[in-house]
Amino acid sequence: MKSAAVEAVPITEYASVPAEELFERTVAAKKALGGRALILGHNYQRDDVIVHADLRGDSLLLSRLAADRSQYPYVVFCGVHFMAETADIVSRSGQTVILPDLAAGCSMADMAAIEQVDQCWEELGRVLRVEEEVMPAVYVNSAAILKAFCGEHGGITCTSSNARAVMEWCWAGREKILFFPDEHLGRNVANSMGIPRERMIVWDPFLPYGGNTKEAIRNATLILWKGHCSVHQMFQPAHVEYFRNTYPGIQVAVHPECHEDVVNQADVVGSTECLIRTVKQAPAGTLWAVGTELNLVNRLKQEETDKRVFFLSSTVCRCATMFRIDAAHLCWSLENLARGCVVNRISVPDDDKALARVALDRMMAVS
Repeated sequence: MKSAAVEAVPITEYASVPAEELFERTVAAKKALGGRALILGHNYQRDDVIVHADLRGDSLLLSRLAADRSQYPYVVFCGVHFMAETADIVSRSGQTVILPDLAAGCSMADMAAIEQVDQCWEELGRVLRVEEEVMPAVYVNSAAILKAFCGEHGGITCTSSNARAVMEWCWAGREKILFFPDEHLGRNVANSMGIPRERMIVWDPFLPYGGNTKEAIRNATLILWKGHCSVHQMFQPAHVEYFRNTYPGIQVAVHPECHEDVVNQADVVGSTECLIRTVKQAPAGTLWAVGTELNLVNRLKQEETDKRVFFLSSTVCRCATMFRIDAAHLCWSLENLARGCVVNRISVPDDDKALARVALDRMMAVS
């Protein structure tokens, strides 16, 4: 006789549970799972969630670390949807990936839908020998199906830290790059490489030919998708000027997803891991204004007490979608898992997974 399927306890039952009780129950659920679940906490995650994380870091790093730990059959990714997809793609051991709240998405990743990218590729094909002339390069902050698109068309993925090496690889193979979905990362890297502005165009997916003339498409070497990170686009040159004027000697460190006018004024530009490492290794007594997600900057303030760390903007810049994964959702997913019920499993279709892995493997070989 087959045993009855275990039904999930609804998340609504956790809405009024006090924070202290959620903490204790989450600890108990981890213990009950007996080391079968690995909890990943992205650098931008809120404190009441990341306190339970077994590993902290950027999205791709966490996915690779989880894949190397095949002794954990379950991976609970406290990040956003594309991160959990990446963890499922790189897993080679049949690990089950769970996202505590399916509403935790990424506005930038959503700015490039596969239908729009397919249309872009078709329109480029009316002007160019697209498969021979254009190399698609997708930021890892993107849906699995977009990574699969790049894998299918000879393309590649990139991170904020290896984007330059990836661009060099792309141009070694084809004349032009279609870079998506983040316009600012692509432009900032191209600026650092000395690519002339007239050789860059922006592709608006809501306009025919991206809003460009056919001549402009033929002349371009870099086609930048019109997309951005809602957090990093909030930082402005005026914020940099304020801190320079108010705190003489302060150093500014920003993420390359920021606008070029901010990046060009910064002392340090790098991924979240780079920003963390820079501040941690800085001499005591130094002052830093950091332009990235608020939770991360606040954590640096708390941990690096021998320095003065400031949030670059006067406006709260928090990753609102990642913020949806709270202590209640983490506790809910772990307690259901301990009862034998998997909630919110993230599973990329096999065909997309295979093609996306091709694009990721190309990036790893380049890096």
